[in-house]
Amino acid sequence: MKIIKLFLFLTVLTSLASCNLDIPNPNAATEADVLTTKDGLLALAKGVEQSYATSTLGAAILTPAVSGREVAATTTFSSLEELEDGGAQLAGENERVSRLFARTMRTKGMAETLQDNIDNVSMLPGTKSGLKAMAALYRGMCIGILAYNWEQVPVKNSKNNDAKFVDRMAALREAISGMESALDGLSANPVSSEFNKSLDDIDLENTLRMYIARFALIVGDNDKAIAMADAVDMSAAPRFFFFDSKNVNPVYSPMFEGTVQYGPRKDFGLPASLAPDAGDQRVAFYLAGVTKAGNHFDVDSLVAPFFTAASAGIPIIYPSEANLIKAEAYANKNDFTNAEKFLNLVRNKDAASDVLGIGAGLGDTFSAGGDKPTLMNEIYKNRRIELYLTGMGMEDSRRLGRPTPPDAVDYTSERSRNFYPYPADERLNNSNTPADPSI
Repeated sequence: MKIIKLFLFLTVLTSLASCNLDIPNPNAATEADVLTTKDGLLALAKGVEQSYATSTLGAAILTPAVSGREVAATTTFSSLEELEDGGAQLAGENERVSRLFARTMRTKGMAETLQDNIDNVSMLPGTKSGLKAMAALYRGMCIGILAYNWEQVPVKNSKNNDAKFVDRMAALREAISGMESALDGLSANPVSSEFNKSLDDIDLENTLRMYIARFALIVGDNDKAIAMADAVDMSAAPRFFFFDSKNVNPVYSPMFEGTVQYGPRKDFGLPASLAPDAGDQRVAFYLAGVTKAGNHFDVDSLVAPFFTAASAGIPIIYPSEANLIKAEAYANKNDFTNAEKFLNLVRNKDAASDVLGIGAGLGDTFSAGGDKPTLMNEIYKNRRIELYLTGMGMEDSRRLGRPTPPDAVDYTSERSRNFYPYPADERLNNSNTPADPSI
């Protein structure tokens, strides 16, 4: 009976929207069963992880991949056509945009519920530090998804339909602060064996460092980005979000099963001026090289092992992102020598030396000749290829200065939006919802 009640309680938690944490359920476990017991909080932490993997992650990868021109729609579903059209054609009523926002907010709300109750329960110091790190990490990951895609972010969920929105940079700085505190806690009290019995499928320290480095880069703290990226252990055993026949890999399903909705863009959707180098082995790692016609774009076939089976695991982090972060951060500091050093480490990496098996193997030395735009474009190209389908494409395109989308529909544009409009449901229920960006 306790297991059933706990399952029901976690089911309710996963259905929570940003504005309501008080949905009544007479069959659900009480707070005394979950929020005030150590075992309940450990189970809730597992529920946060599962909610992120099975609900949030697929939308976080695929929706901005359409707007950022990484993938193309292969059906005539109106919600997908609106994403491809972008501009003023994309409104807050769009199903895909609303789904991305709602699913991210639900998981963030679960992480915040966990975070808010840990100090009220007696447990081993190493169990507490692990739970705090889990809560900070997944809350931060969700804040990141919102900040990649919207100008302003509801940084703290509210029970009363009145979540406050803040500038996305402020939201990312709050996420950084929370994750840094979590790292400090893990340093003082390494995770306990009891924590690892329940939650041993994520490398908390390495993942926290990578996300702090990524967010620091976005907010312009280049020194912190470099320091945290330096601290990432790129040789650590990779960790994955795993799936099964009931909880199917969220990229595999819409690309390979039933009505196929998406196809990877030829050459990762890069413009001809930034096409992959001849001999770049990452092309064959991700794509089959079979050109087919999509609705508006030529598409390829996806072959990366992370996405080609219902149970395929999706990496939690890509360790080589650390070198790409350092390359961009040094370029921002006009230190082109170090920027090109770390960029060339990515370009020349062999698959055998990468824990995920991703390697360009180009075996040459790129130099921008002191021209910063050329260097930034090469960094962008390599992020696009190396980190394909990680949800970062639209953020990278905007941050690295790729052309702004026009107001009118233009399928030659490199992205169809700068930021998404806010979901119509959020606007209806929350009077704090900001005005929509123009594009």
